[in-house]
Amino acid sequence: MPSTFKNLFLPALLAGVTALSPLAHAESPRNLGWIEHGVIEPADMTVKFKLDTGALTSSMHAEDIERFERDGQQWVRFKVTLEDLKSDRLISETFERPLERDLRVRGAGGSEQRPVVRMDVCVAGERLNEEFSLRDRSNMHYPVLLGRRTLDRLGNVDSSLTFTTSPDCTTGNA
Repeated sequence: MPSTFKNLFLPALLAGVTALSPLAHAESPRNLGWIEHGVIEPADMTVKFKLDTGALTSSMHAEDIERFERDGQQWVRFKVTLEDLKSDRLISETFERPLERDLRVRGAGGSEQRPVVRMDVCVAGERLNEEFSLRDRSNMHYPVLLGRRTLDRLGNVDSSLTFTTSPDCTTGNA
């Protein structure tokens, strides 16, 4: 093969093949801030979500947590009372969800068992149905913590950023 062909046409040929590669068309993952606005659905509560790469399971503020049985299945009833950032109003909603599992959490103060339920949330324009451990987080700055299992679907977390996206899920994201 003449060297002129290699020098002129081979780079163009390789660029064309690379452009056709499925990896070349894949969107690069978005970078989210370590704190984002999110919505707890269906209560339509907009609150601050902490994106926590140190946690595996997501966690949500809950009060008056009560376990009960329905149709032979374990369920959990709990109240979420938070200030909605859109309206600056205190919103209180009682939820009933099937118990997914129990999570044992160990910390400096010992260990505790928390119920885990599935909840619908909207963050970064994505509607998600995720597992959340329930705990009274009223003494914490962030009522919702998103762990790595959830973050895998959202993108990268950049600790130098905050509030990079809108939690709007009205555009048909399901």
